[in-house]
Amino acid sequence: MSEAAELDAPQADTGLPGPLDGIRVVDWTIWQQGPVAGAMLGDLGAEVIKIEERERGDGGRAMLSFDDGKSPYWEMNNRNKKSLAIDLKSEEGVELVRKLIDRSDVFVQNFRPSVAEKIGLDYETLKARNPRLIYCSASAFGPEGPERRSRAYDLLGQARSGFLLRTGHEDEPDTPDGGLADQMGAIMLAYGVLVGLMARERHGVGQKVDTSLLGSMMWLRGLPIVLSLMREGGQQAKSEMARHMKSKVPTRKDPGNPLWNTFKCADGKWLALACVATDPHWPVVMEALGNPPELADERWNDHWGRCANAREATEVLDRIFASRPRQHWLDRLVGLNDLPVSAINTTEEAANDPQALANGYVTELDHPSYGTIRLPGFPVTLSETPARIRRQAPQFGEHTEEVLIDLLGLDWDELARLRDAKVI
Repeated sequence: MSEAAELDAPQADTGLPGPLDGIRVVDWTIWQQGPVAGAMLGDLGAEVIKIEERERGDGGRAMLSFDDGKSPYWEMNNRNKKSLAIDLKSEEGVELVRKLIDRSDVFVQNFRPSVAEKIGLDYETLKARNPRLIYCSASAFGPEGPERRSRAYDLLGQARSGFLLRTGHEDEPDTPDGGLADQMGAIMLAYGVLVGLMARERHGVGQKVDTSLLGSMMWLRGLPIVLSLMREGGQQAKSEMARHMKSKVPTRKDPGNPLWNTFKCADGKWLALACVATDPHWPVVMEALGNPPELADERWNDHWGRCANAREATEVLDRIFASRPRQHWLDRLVGLNDLPVSAINTTEEAANDPQALANGYVTELDHPSYGTIRLPGFPVTLSETPARIRRQAPQFGEHTEEVLIDLLGLDWDELARLRDAKVI
């Protein structure tokens, strides 16, 4: 059994345990939506025991892997967990998992309802044995309705929520960002676990928690959804910028505000300006750009004129920004005043952004097999009980013996019998 790799958190180590220290989570999830939630709970100090299929393990082990088998997908989604390899097609294997859940605080699963119900890992069965259990399901489209049992993956969560045809992309679906709905679903699932634990602490009751890809993405898109829902006279509420657009939906060429937009620079890199009120910022931006005479027109003398003529201003700004590299413009814009401006990072640039590194949003782990690896860090800073990566993602079945002996009280003879019977 390998030793868990330790990592010093970017926050000061107070010597206190994590906020979920003493909480045991049984994680029967696959792919990303469920496993990432389990990893987040592990980062917060929970003991997370991952149930894996006895022969092949979680398919995520081979997902997006290198030729040597190393998988960033697996390491990210399953850090801070123990692996219990067990046959859930056998009644004895299921009963062992039930006994483990009897001794746990949280059970998380992201299989379709019929799967858990068929083998007796449904809420009612487990609640009868452990009334204080927080039972969490991550579904496709929610626990009710005609599609409650439907199969779905990340792409369908993005599609069903309207994300792929969001504002500015209504003529053609946008290219999906891999794993976005799964990741958002995982965040909401972990949030649901925390809420369930808090309710149990305050009211003494366990309960069932359900999150879904659809619900999570709908919440992520809360503002455009509510604008669609709340109308007067059939019309949506509009921002001041939208009132000045000539096109039906916001576009980069017709933003409704020339300083709330993105611009391509001479080196092909992009930057973003986010000046809601242009009056205080326009003179500073003009100075940074060298006070271009093309923009010294009365059409752009005040905020409303700039918004009303944003299309024409954007054409001029595009030519100016395209004349120099991005860093030149960032140095000018940031150096003159506290302007809301940023590089539009590629994924690689974001992963190496000095600000992300300074805050621990990207962190390092000394892995016993791979050496030093870099992973996304926990996004919430806790001053007294910081989140930590306490162990690397487990090897297949690495903790089977530990869990069955230490938690369920089995002895070595029983383990040998279970192994011979192909239960573990």
